[in-house]
Amino acid sequence: MKGLIENRFGLLALVMVAVAALYGVAFATRPAPVTVRPPQAVKAPVESVSAVCPAPGGTRLSVVTPPGGQGPGSAVVAGLAGAEGGDGKGGNGKGDGKDARPVSTVDQPGLLWQKEIPAGGIPLAVDATGSMAAGLESAQTARETSGPQRGLAGVRCVEPGADAWFVGPGPASADVTLYLANADGAAADVSISMYSGEGPVLSERGSGMILQPGEHRAIQLRDLAPSPLVMGLEVSTATGRVAAAIRTVFGKGRGVDWLPVATAPATSVVVPGIPGTAGQRELYVTAPGEQDTVVNVKAVLKDGSYALKNKETLDVPAGSTAVLDLSTGIGGQPAALVLTSDVPVTAGLKITGTGSSQDVAFTAGAPSIDLGSVVADGRAARKQTSRLVLSAPFAQAAVKVQLLPKEGTAPPPVEVRLPAGRTREMKLTPPPGGGTGFSVVVQPEPGSGPVYGGRVLDETTTDGQMVTAQPLALARTWALVPPTADSPSAVLP
Repeated sequence: MKGLIENRFGLLALVMVAVAALYGVAFATRPAPVTVRPPQAVKAPVESVSAVCPAPGGTRLSVVTPPGGQGPGSAVVAGLAGAEGGDGKGGNGKGDGKDARPVSTVDQPGLLWQKEIPAGGIPLAVDATGSMAAGLESAQTARETSGPQRGLAGVRCVEPGADAWFVGPGPASADVTLYLANADGAAADVSISMYSGEGPVLSERGSGMILQPGEHRAIQLRDLAPSPLVMGLEVSTATGRVAAAIRTVFGKGRGVDWLPVATAPATSVVVPGIPGTAGQRELYVTAPGEQDTVVNVKAVLKDGSYALKNKETLDVPAGSTAVLDLSTGIGGQPAALVLTSDVPVTAGLKITGTGSSQDVAFTAGAPSIDLGSVVADGRAARKQTSRLVLSAPFAQAAVKVQLLPKEGTAPPPVEVRLPAGRTREMKLTPPPGGGTGFSVVVQPEPGSGPVYGGRVLDETTTDGQMVTAQPLALARTWALVPPTADSPSAVLP
C-alpha cells in the first residue's frame, strides 16, 4: 500500500512538472502585446463652404480664397434662392427664385474679387467648392459721405448656423435692424432672446418664427423691444440653420455700422482688434444666466498687460447687459481686452471716431486664430488706411501676414512676432500693381501662442473720421473629422 501511494504522488509530481514546462514554453513564445491607441480626429481640408451677405445693396462685395488649393473649384455669388427681398420692417421675402441668378463665378484662389453692388436687391449667397472652398472669406463694405447713414459700415458675410450672439447698443439708442436669411433647403425654426440693462426683455418663447428655404427677413428690433439702451441678443434655431446679422444706425452725424458676431458666453472672453486712434471706447458685457457676476477686465496694450485703474471690474446682474466706459483707459492705444468671470459672459465694444460728424465701429469677443484667419476687404488710398491689430494675451506668438492683391503676384508673407501680453498695430500697404484693394491672410507659425486680432479701416474726411472694424475670425480651412471605431452599435439598434 505504501508503495502504491508513493507511485501516485510520483505520478502527480511528473504531471505538475510537465504542466509547468508547457506553461513556460507558452509564456516564452507568446506574441508581443498589441498596443491599442485611441482613434484620433483627422484634419481634412474643407471642400464646401457657404456664406450669406445680408444686405449688400449699395456696397462693395469682396470674395477671396487663399492660395494653395489643388484641383478645380469655384465660388458662385448669387441672389438668395427663392427670395425677392424683405420690406425692412419685419416683413419677409419669398419668391419664385427669379432673383437667384448668379452675380459672378470666382475660380482663382489667391486673387481678390470685388464688385460694386447697386442699391436695393436681396441678400447674396456665396457657395464655394473644391479648391475655392478652403479658407474662403467674403465681406460687404458700404461708404456714405453724407446723410443719416454717413460712415463706413462693413461686415463679414456670415455662415449659416444654429446659434449667434451680438452685444452692443439697443433699439432705444439707435435704429437696430436684425437681418435673417435661410440659405438651406430645409425650414428653420428661429427664436430671439434679448438681455437689456434691466434684465431679459425678450425670450425665445415669445419670439419664434419659421423661415422657409430661401426666405429672408429684416426685423426692426424696436418693434419687438423698444426700451433697451444696450443689449445682448441671441439668435438660435430649434431646427435648421439661419444666417444672422445686425446693423445699427445712430442718425445724421452719429455713425453707422454692423455688430460682429460675438463668441458664445464663456468664463474667459477676449475682445481684440481695438485701434490706436482717439475717441470713445465703450465695453458691453452680457451675463445671460441666472447668477450675478463680477467681471475682471484686463487690457493688453503695446507695452504690457494689466488691469486699468478704477476700471478693474464690472458688475453684471443676472440676465442683463452692463456698460463700462474705457475711453480714458485704452483710448488712443491699440489694445485687446481679456475678461474673466465665474459665470459665462459674452461681450462687444463700441469704437467712436473723432470729428464734427462722428462714425462708429464695433468689435466683439472672438476666438484665437489657431488655424489662421482671412480678411476679405482691405484697402488703402490717399485718405484711407487699413490696420491690423494683433494681440498675444497669454504667451509669446509669431504669425505670418500676407496681402493678396486683386491682380498680379502676391508678395511673400511677413513674419510678425508678439511678446507675451502685448498688442501690436500694423499699417497695411497695398501690394505693388494690385490697386488700392487687397485681402489679408494671417497664419500662426508652429509653436506660437494664441493670437487674437482685428482689421480696422478708417478714412479721414473734412467732417471727421469714418471707421469700421472686423475682429479676425477663424479661417474655414480645415475640418476635424471625428474618429471612428468598430462598434456593434453601428449595425445593432
